[in-house]
This record gives sequence, C-alpha cells and structure tokens, in this order.
Amino acid sequence: MKDFKDFMTGWVYTDTVKDHFINPRNLWKKEEDFTPDGFGEVGSLACGDQMRVGITVEDDRIKEIRWLTYGCASAIASTSMMSELVKGMSLEEAYKITPEMITDRLGGLPEHKFHCSVLGDKALRAAIDNYYENKGLENPFKGTVAKVVCECRNVTDQQIEQLVKTGQVRTLEELTEKTGLGTGCGKCKAKALQMLEELKHIYNIT
Repeated sequence: MKDFKDFMTGWVYTDTVKDHFINPRNLWKKEEDFTPDGFGEVGSLACGDQMRVGITVEDDRIKEIRWLTYGCASAIASTSMMSELVKGMSLEEAYKITPEMITDRLGGLPEHKFHCSVLGDKALRAAIDNYYENKGLENPFKGTVAKVVCECRNVTDQQIEQLVKTGQVRTLEELTEKTGLGTGCGKCKAKALQMLEELKHIYNIT
C-alpha cells in the first residue's frame, strides 16, 4: 500500500507510467490458455523482484507476449510498455530492445527506479534464447547487443552478465581476475561494480 501511495503522490511519474501501472497490458493470467514457444525468468522473490515472460512466435516475429512480475510499480509499468513495444517485432528487433527504449516511451522514470526497466528486457531475451533452444537452434543474435564496459581490456556487459549468471564472478576482484577489467585506466570500475550488484540481484546471486 505504501508503494502505491508513493507511486501516485510522492514521486514524479508521467501519465503514461501511471496508466501502464494501473492498466497493465498483456498480463499472464492463470485462466488464460497460453502456451509459450519461449519462456524466460529472471530475478528472485527473495530479493523482491522477479520477472517471467512468455512469447509465441510466428514467421520469426513475436505474435503474442505475456508476463508476470513480483516487483514494484515501476517494474509493472515498464514491463507493460515493453510488451506493447515488442508485439509484432522480429525476434532480432525484440532481442535488441533496451531499457532506454522502454523508459523513453514511458516518458522517463525516476533515476533510482531505472533499474526496474532492466528486468523486462532481460526476461524477454531469456525467452527468445529459450525459443531457439526448444527448436534445437543457436540464437543468431547473441553477442549483437554487447556494450563495451572496459575499453582498455575490451570487456563487454554481456561477458560480465554471463560470468555472474553462471556463478563464476561475485565481486569486482573476481571480475578483474577473470577479465582484466580495471587494470588499465581504471575508469570503468565504478560502473562495473554497479553492474555487478544489479546482475547479482537479477540472478539471485549472493
């Protein structure tokens, strides 16, 4: 209840964000007969945020999408918007959707709530990965959305995500040992540390 009151009065949200929170689109309802071609789940109830996304695919495009989240109001609004954006998109277009694209269409989110838009795009990518796995195919889009975090050692965000997701890295020191990140100019360390904490939350790594 407190979150709802804060959402409606205490923080500055756009009318679009409020609309998608109050009237979320494409929710995954128990009574609906929806069998996904691909399924993705990120986050953890223990940490407070969990996201599930299911997609059906026709002619390499997302025909339908359903989602369920145990998260805050911003997570609900951003995932609702994401689901509207990707319906009808090619799998390649959908795989490359970013949190910035989602928040831009919402008209922005408070800075401390931007991380809520990350769950949706990661769960969507997981669902697309699962779709290709179910078909026994390699996902041709993996690696196409990577961003360089450490320019000195050419370490990308996808490399870091994979290391965290598979439990190989939990600390900045371990990340440096694995990849060499931060051993050049060192300017990337703060960003990498923030990314580590967000990924550990998303993938329930303690």
